[in-house]
Amino acid sequence: MKRPAATILLAALALSGCASGPAVDNAALAAQVTAAERAFADSMARRDFAAFQRFLADDAVFYGPAAAQRGKAEVAGFWKQYFTGQKAPFSWAPDRVDVLESGLLAYSSGPVHDAEGRLIARFNSVWRQEAPGQWKVVFDKGEPVCNPAGPARQ
Repeated sequence: MKRPAATILLAALALSGCASGPAVDNAALAAQVTAAERAFADSMARRDFAAFQRFLADDAVFYGPAAAQRGKAEVAGFWKQYFTGQKAPFSWAPDRVDVLESGLLAYSSGPVHDAEGRLIARFNSVWRQEAPGQWKVVFDKGEPVCNPAGPARQ
């Protein structure tokens, strides 16, 4: 009776070693997402709509002022309006990036500035790693900044 139990225990231990995948280098993945977010923002600054679209996941959901745009085609169709002028109407840059321990999803957030450089919002995006080193936006939502009226508090 001891032999089958020992065999089962040994097999379970061997399989548990196989179940854990390679360690995820979160710092390296966060750097990849930061670079992807900066390149995504740069597509707006350069007025490169084709490059912008390459960062969108096929099943992306972007939350707009009235309704969400669902799917790459709908998101791109809505955002095309922001690429019509010579100057970008706004810009953004990440100041926070977090990656899940699995290395599959990441969150990025940062300030959004209008064309004159005034802070107008904060963006929040979720990125998915679709292949090693290839990140695409799956969710995006911006929130206006709150500038309360009244005297400054000390």
